[in-house]
Amino acid sequence: MQKKSPYTVIFLLLSMLLVSACSRHSIYETAIGFERSAAGLEADNITVGDLEIAYLRNAEANNGDTIVLVHGFGANKDNWTRMARELTDNFNVYAIDLPGHGESSKPLDLGYRFEQQVAHLASILEALGINEMHMMGNSMGGGITALYTATYPEQVKTAVLFDPAGILDYENEMVSMVLAGDNPLIPSKPGDFDRLMDFAMADQPFIPWPIPGVLEEKAIANEEVNKVIFAAIKEVGFTSDFRNAIAKIEDPVLIVWGKEDRILDYRNGAVFQQTIPGSQLEILEGIGHAPMIEAPEESARLFLEFAKPLLSPAG
Repeated sequence: MQKKSPYTVIFLLLSMLLVSACSRHSIYETAIGFERSAAGLEADNITVGDLEIAYLRNAEANNGDTIVLVHGFGANKDNWTRMARELTDNFNVYAIDLPGHGESSKPLDLGYRFEQQVAHLASILEALGINEMHMMGNSMGGGITALYTATYPEQVKTAVLFDPAGILDYENEMVSMVLAGDNPLIPSKPGDFDRLMDFAMADQPFIPWPIPGVLEEKAIANEEVNKVIFAAIKEVGFTSDFRNAIAKIEDPVLIVWGKEDRILDYRNGAVFQQTIPGSQLEILEGIGHAPMIEAPEESARLFLEFAKPLLSPAG
């Protein structure tokens, strides 16, 4: 399947706007579809127990290794499409909407502590028939990836942690904001999503209209479940359980951190490196909390160089 270039995507979107009277939500769905197609991905879903789980996977499978991508708090599977574009030719990529996020089920009483989310993810991957993978996670998803690697070492070939949550030896402005009752990660009114994007990323990529507006509507609609999830995960960085668990990791781990991260201070990267035996650390200048969005090509390159000794011949 031939991937569309980003410029082709933009041209098609503009053409569509000129010749149709689509609603904002229809245009949003079409734009997201173009982004996925450009990355060689397509949407699918699976029932796991009482949960409906949405995910992205290769439109065309290949003989390469499997990569599982785990998004952060309040985010979704489409955070990974621009990085996945660099990988789907040689890997089978799965980007999962975790429970409580994206298009997956959002029960308020499911249980969203890190160890519970690891168990949910394990059930999802078992249902998908995935038992060996490279796993990457961002923010909350980075902490989940680290804990998953510690819990299921036989399944993980390599782990990449992008600005992971779980250790807060170094605090920054977000911690004081949350303690003051002002959480920039949970939009609740118009304008909050723009504030979140400005806070999270040092250099926002181009996102065509009307995607930001629709994303804001979705984020505000998810305020209740987001508050439940945040309450479940917010203490992890202040306890020793997480740190003790990931100290037992034996699989290869790469830690990638944007130096301009205002949500989780980049200096915690060195603490992760000291905690996880044999792990490697890369600090990216000029990048914020989401390297896979802000610098997708560089993020993919770092993974490929790191994982090269462990890749199957097709990968």
